[in-house]
Amino acid sequence: MRLLVVEDDRDINRQVVNALEEAGYVADKAFDGEEGGYLGENEPYDAIILDMGLPKADGVSVLQKWRRAGIKTPVIILTARDRWSDKVDGFDAGADDYVTKPFHMEELMARVRALLRRAAGHATSQIACGPVVLDTRSGRVFVDGNPVKLTSHEYRLLSYLMHHTGRVVSRAELTEHLYDQDFDRDSNTIEVFVGRLRKKLAVDLIQTVRGLGYLVDPSQPAPRV
Repeated sequence: MRLLVVEDDRDINRQVVNALEEAGYVADKAFDGEEGGYLGENEPYDAIILDMGLPKADGVSVLQKWRRAGIKTPVIILTARDRWSDKVDGFDAGADDYVTKPFHMEELMARVRALLRRAAGHATSQIACGPVVLDTRSGRVFVDGNPVKLTSHEYRLLSYLMHHTGRVVSRAELTEHLYDQDFDRDSNTIEVFVGRLRKKLAVDLIQTVRGLGYLVDPSQPAPRV
């Protein structure tokens, strides 16, 4: 999963980006509304954390522009403003959630997980497909109840596919969502990580759809957890 953090306070921006990366996400950052607005409009993020009090363009204006452009990326507003009217303005502009500063990082990460789950149509922190269970809260993966050790890249790839069960995901889409904007992207590396995942999981979970990409089939019977 790839996220964007738009926050002008460099300490908060760094802390949020670090927390996201430690949780297994890829995070890009921007420090003003102009740059953040451009990235949010032109890069395929899975979610955006957006401060309201930004220089060059305030967060509500940036969010309104995204929504007018038809961008449906889930957005969490992050702000020091705690008046109910500010919250109403944020939600009416198109925000999906709202976190008031100061905040606990654990709460923000929980809200990110919930937002991504809801966007993908999942109700709980555990996503199950056949014998494979991905626990988004702990960042762990289990097969038949046994933990499987994955690298950060392998986990990101599996997480993205399991969040989007039932549809074919192209190599290009995976590359866009698994690496930040500065990474030298090569879609061939996706094949390498898929091969490693198949060996480690040792189950027929990830299907190759020739010429299109990869598919995780949600019709497989769920495991007993």
